[in-house]
Amino acid sequence: MAAYTTIDKPSDYFNTVLYTGTQQAHNITGVGFAPNWVWIKKRSGADAHYIFDSVRGVDKQIQSNSSAAEYDYSGDTHRTLTAFGSDGFTLQTSEGVNHNNQTFASWNWKAGTSVSGNTSGSGTAKAYTGSVNTDAGFSIIRYLGNGTAGHTIPHHLGATPKIIFTKILNSASFPWWTYSEVIGNTHYLRLNGTNAADEANTIWNNTSPTSSVFSVGTNGGVNGNDNPIVAYCFADVKGYSKFGSYKGNGNADGTFIYTGFKPAFVMVKRTDSTNYWFMFDNKRNTSVGNPANKELYANDSSAEDTSARFDFLSNGFKNRLNSNGSNTSGGSYIYMAFAENPFTTSTGIPATAR
Repeated sequence: MAAYTTIDKPSDYFNTVLYTGTQQAHNITGVGFAPNWVWIKKRSGADAHYIFDSVRGVDKQIQSNSSAAEYDYSGDTHRTLTAFGSDGFTLQTSEGVNHNNQTFASWNWKAGTSVSGNTSGSGTAKAYTGSVNTDAGFSIIRYLGNGTAGHTIPHHLGATPKIIFTKILNSASFPWWTYSEVIGNTHYLRLNGTNAADEANTIWNNTSPTSSVFSVGTNGGVNGNDNPIVAYCFADVKGYSKFGSYKGNGNADGTFIYTGFKPAFVMVKRTDSTNYWFMFDNKRNTSVGNPANKELYANDSSAEDTSARFDFLSNGFKNRLNSNGSNTSGGSYIYMAFAENPFTTSTGIPATAR
């Protein structure tokens, strides 16, 4: 009989680390691995989400709550993330990531294997570079668009991605175009917006990703000729990550979503109506048990808020709030979740609820 999961220790691939800013050079440790994607948000005050990755390089940030182009802090007096380390990362004095006495959350993912080559499909082949972890179903790909419908971008996962976040790096004219298998290849979401799922054939070219590539249309935000674009690609990994959907029931005894693991991180977005991208994790909660009650919003710069939306359970999460954003009756929602513990490890040891 095959093992339930190949990942017994999910924190080897994803981990949330909390810290307090110092406004001085600051080594953040305790991640547990060398992170390749670091997403930072101030909790105690309003500020942007700062996103860094090892493919684009240190000091280069983009913001999930904004369509702003990539900004390189390396020439600024107050720099941001200046090194990826073996157990975390190093910050400098920028208030966005290291404001003195302010609290922050960092979400960290491991990729690690370098990849490069040329794109394929229609039009002129273009160069790409990336970092991938097939065990964890995660890749970071930086590619150049070619302006031709049917341009295909290798993602190197060896499995079909369930969700892809893309951002053009040299322009503020386009949002974070987001693919979700749930809403299909004719629709898209905006990570930096509250918009419901909308329809266009110029983004994903009405073509679903395969186990080797994803396809883009003529939209400049995903395929403008010679425009640099970054894509964060995720595939399901049993017992570690899950990307799916559910229907709300408008009840405090809400919908239960089975993931096959105790969640460490959950992000939810309503797709049939406008609302926020809600972010929860297992490190920011003030109580030992449920509910998970500290929320941030991927599309918004607001400080952390308190809302008892979800219980984190040994095998999934459960709605505990009648809310348009996460559990209105008949509402359609997508989610992405990463594990604290698999429901059952490869050796048969079960997880427990919070």
